[in-house]
Parts: sequence; structure tokens; C-alpha cells
Amino acid sequence: MDMTEALTISAAGMQAQSMRLRVIAQNLANQDTTGLSPGTEAYRRKTITFAAPAAHGQSLGTVRVKRIGEDHGDQPLKYDPSHPAANAQGYVRMPNVNSFVEVMDMREAQRSYEANISVMQVSRGMISRTIELLK
Repeated sequence: MDMTEALTISAAGMQAQSMRLRVIAQNLANQDTTGLSPGTEAYRRKTITFAAPAAHGQSLGTVRVKRIGEDHGDQPLKYDPSHPAANAQGYVRMPNVNSFVEVMDMREAQRSYEANISVMQVSRGMISRTIELLK
């Protein structure tokens, strides 16, 4: 593997983690978004799935976003009879977003992003040293 391939793989990893952070930001921004009328669903947590396509003959593949989906887990109910989306019993469907889980995912994405930056810095340094030797 040459150094430019390492840079390409790291850049793909950074791009994938950036998308992951955008999904997390969307989830956190909508953690209180309910339906507008009784019986309507609240915001559903978004999920992201990665894939690493490795073709035959290649030792490594770059990561990519395979799919952005929805978490179809249960939406908790909150008692708020004055809310416009409250059902006959006074309960409102709330988003299935857990801010603790989102923050942990965010920190994991940050660590992965930083690791890819480190690989890029090391690769760039190795390329620079190689060029200096060739002068």
C-alpha cells in the first residue's frame, strides 16, 4: 500500500464519521419533537450503518455510509393533557432519542475522527521525509 492510499482511506473514515456526527446532531436537535395532533408519531431516532466494500484483489476497502435508517423502537409516552398531540388519556408520544446514548456515540465518532487525522498526519510526515531523502 502506498502512502496516498492511506490518506484516501483516512479521508473516507473522516467523511463517514462526519456523517455520523450530523445524524447525532439531528437526533439531539429533535429529542423533544412530538407529533402535531393526537395519534401522530413523534420524531424517530435516526441510525447510521457503515460498510467497507472490499473488492477481490484489494487488501483494504474504504469505509462508506451504507444506510441512514430509523430506530423503530418504542416511543415513550409522557403525560401532558394540555399538549395538542395528547391522546384521550392525556399521553403524548415522545421521540425515542436518549441523549446519553447520543453523547456516547458522539464521543466515539470524535475519537474515530481524531484517529483518522493522526493517520493522515503520520502519512504526510512519512511522505515529506521520503521527498527530503530523494532531493
